[in-house]
Amino acid sequence: MAVRVKTTVTLKAEAKCPSHSRADISIRDLEFAIDEPTERGGTNLGPTPTDTALAALIGCTNVIGHKCAKSLGVDVGKLDISASCDFDRRGVTLNEEIEVPFQSITLVVRSDGAASTTELERVGDEVEKFCPLSKLFENGGTQLNVTWEKA
Repeated sequence: MAVRVKTTVTLKAEAKCPSHSRADISIRDLEFAIDEPTERGGTNLGPTPTDTALAALIGCTNVIGHKCAKSLGVDVGKLDISASCDFDRRGVTLNEEIEVPFQSITLVVRSDGAASTTELERVGDEVEKFCPLSKLFENGGTQLNVTWEKA
């Protein structure tokens, strides 16, 4: 008998928010803080919400990148990923409603594996199709610029 895989699952998170800036998040059996830096009235116990969103894109690119590489038979080895984001702060400072606060994000994905430049480009094309965080940003109007290159 074949096992049917669920196509939709429910993701859950809980938070205790002990201050105006900090949220102590619980997901599965993990706990971490999202917080503002001290210069913005926080306690700097974790990344900001916007930093967390950028970090989630990096993490998703890594996971989906490895899955895509494996399905293509491409050796990407270990990946190093850097991100740079043009972020419009007028919304978070309550100056003006901003439709696309993450205006553009540039990711540079460096592979230390045996993959050729052409193979890395193929992996990147596949990641663009399947990475949920990439889709979230792009469908929200963010210009994503992703480069896959050899380390």
